[in-house]
Amino acid sequence: MDDAALRAAASRGDREAFGRLALELAPTARRVARGILGSPEDADDAVQDALLSAWRAIDRYDPTRPFRPWLLRIVVNAATDTLRRRAARRAVALTPDLPSGTPSPEREAGRALLGDRLLAALATLPERQRTAVVLFDVEGWSHAEISELLGVAEGTVRSDVFRARRALRPELEPYAGETG
Repeated sequence: MDDAALRAAASRGDREAFGRLALELAPTARRVARGILGSPEDADDAVQDALLSAWRAIDRYDPTRPFRPWLLRIVVNAATDTLRRRAARRAVALTPDLPSGTPSPEREAGRALLGDRLLAALATLPERQRTAVVLFDVEGWSHAEISELLGVAEGTVRSDVFRARRALRPELEPYAGETG
């Protein structure tokens, strides 16, 4: 089945068609959710919640429109809901043994610090700016695609990305060039 046929079948409640569309978008959905939440476990939970919500709302999906923005808007909403419900920050467990051939402990520590700093800096951004910068800089979406997903003007998306980058720059500048 081509994409249009899959979308049409999914909108009629075809589980297999919905599953194929969801499976194709799962990696992107996880990256988007992780960019918002910062935790792979929370991101997986948010994506699972989003897929369940999407399936329950499949009758409201318009098969003449692209499936990706529709599903990813639900993912963004689920991740944002998870973020709002989160009561405390989770700690990331360190692996006791690093296998040979991995980067040095110093480099790993630098990357971990940068990752933690990036997630902390992203958490300080307003929700729409955080979502826009993650979709643009991490996922490679166009301003127009983000505009459609967020339901705002394309100029607003450009402004949100600019402001988010400007806010992140001083937080991440000390790490520039250190993690290669």
